Amino acid sequence: MRYSEELIEEVRARNDIVDVISGYVSLKKKGGNHWGLCPFHNEKTASFSVSGPKQMYYCFGCGAGGNVFTFLMNYENMSFQEAVKALADRAGISLPEQEEGPEAAQRESKRARILEINREAAKFYYFQLRDPRGAVGYRYLQKRELTDETMHRFGLGYAGKSGEELIRYLRGKGFEDELIKEAGLAVFTEKQGLVSQFWNRVMFPIQDLNNRVIGFGGRVMGDALPKYLNSPETLVFDKRRNLYGLNFARKSRAGNIILCEGYMDVIAMHQAGFTQAVASLGTAFTAEQAVLLKRYTDNVLLAYDSDGAGVKAALRAIGILRETGLTGKVIDMKPYKDPDEFMKALGSQAFQERIQQAENSFFFEIGVLARQFRMDDPEEKTKFHREIAKKLCEFSEDVERENYLQAVADRYLIGVGNLRKLVNSYITQTGLAKPAERPKSGIHSKTDPGENEKKPQRLLVTWLSDQPALYEKIKAYISPQDFTDELYRKVADRLFSQLEEGQFQPGGIISMFEDEQEQREVAALFNTSLPTLETAKEREKAFRDILLAVKKNSYEHYTEQMGGGVNDLKQAIESRKALEELAKTHISLD
Repeated sequence: MRYSEELIEEVRARNDIVDVISGYVSLKKKGGNHWGLCPFHNEKTASFSVSGPKQMYYCFGCGAGGNVFTFLMNYENMSFQEAVKALADRAGISLPEQEEGPEAAQRESKRARILEINREAAKFYYFQLRDPRGAVGYRYLQKRELTDETMHRFGLGYAGKSGEELIRYLRGKGFEDELIKEAGLAVFTEKQGLVSQFWNRVMFPIQDLNNRVIGFGGRVMGDALPKYLNSPETLVFDKRRNLYGLNFARKSRAGNIILCEGYMDVIAMHQAGFTQAVASLGTAFTAEQAVLLKRYTDNVLLAYDSDGAGVKAALRAIGILRETGLTGKVIDMKPYKDPDEFMKALGSQAFQERIQQAENSFFFEIGVLARQFRMDDPEEKTKFHREIAKKLCEFSEDVERENYLQAVADRYLIGVGNLRKLVNSYITQTGLAKPAERPKSGIHSKTDPGENEKKPQRLLVTWLSDQPALYEKIKAYISPQDFTDELYRKVADRLFSQLEEGQFQPGGIISMFEDEQEQREVAALFNTSLPTLETAKEREKAFRDILLAVKKNSYEHYTEQMGGGVNDLKQAIESRKALEELAKTHISLD
């Protein structure tokens, strides 16, 4: 159901955005705002700003922005209704219960229906595994030494020998064919019609953080290909933003999270007591998944396969973890291929010892690099030292780079002074290790033909949101009609009304807009970088110039639009008069 604007505003107002986002992103107070690494793109220098007074966030790097609802929708992949419910629960606010019956069912979102059909599919697979028809799947899992308790905990199931059985079951539950397809549970073929692509497979339900089934992975029984088949991406399933087993691992108090490659590795680890294990979902580890992990830990242990492909995947993951600000270590699986094999052969105590011996990710990288060169050949050895120097340049912090430089020099018997000279040489040549500069403005498009007209309007909104008391001094000269961009005008209209009533809530203004791109634009509107000026006289001049630019653009806009229209003519005359008065007026910022 659609909640009232008053109730939505109450929920937003009782969930301080700094407190909420602090649960996901490490924030540090700097000036009037809190800053952290953006959870929506990779960055090494914090450009993600959260404003308590404005109750909104904005990234000066990628342009992501909005209020507390927007953040939850983007980070947790929630619908607006789900974000409202989650924040209402957090604040202890009771929401009106949804009505039962056909009319309420029709109003349910497509997203909710897909979650519902996934739940039914998971139940179907679960009972199939425990039915005589699922004996092949059950025997396979027993052979993998999984207990019934573990199978139950992870909801493991079996897809029968025919891809038509699930379709019949779901149709019997009242789900239409189109929804079955949209949920990624079936495909349409000319020969068979609608049929599930999951058949003769052990099924692994994939759950989100709220234990809702969002997709499936299936392991084929036999030699058919592909060996593992995953659900396609749907409205509820984004492989890049979810991790298998995280719904359990986030509750672990181990102090770290173990990142594996496959479903069976995670399940075997949990069964052995390592409930902090997770795995990516049929794709390479992503930056979005790293950001998700950062919410729960600063320490990630890689338990990837020990073969060549596993080493390559580990190297890639290390880079992503480092860019996200996570500490990564690598668990040595040898002589076994993966955690599942290791656990069966040596047990949990031996694995715990391997955890304690996990190798620093940088030294793991250097070790892999060393295997590519012959150390008995001076030329090869020199190339190896050069590669080490290049790797050391990746540390932007001087202290950290120096610590690693000394450690690697000791380990590989390289003169510290010579290695430091080599590193400094690369820094000088390439500019490596130089911290990225934060963008000076939230303005990303320079091709907009109306940019010169819109920029002063953005600056004025930001300035007023930083200093609301200025509204009383400028309201006689500036009105919402002076904002020539339609979206800006809507924002100014609500903003000016709030300032007039003494109830300044810019975070609530974002809720006026449902489109995500519009929410980003509104957030940018409140976060335009103001000129850095030292004296009061310079600031007053800058503010006056902005006011005059807005008013002048308004006058020219309505003059061009006149075409004989009475309203346009009236607006143009009023703008001209106000512009003349404003030009003669001194406005103090005190």
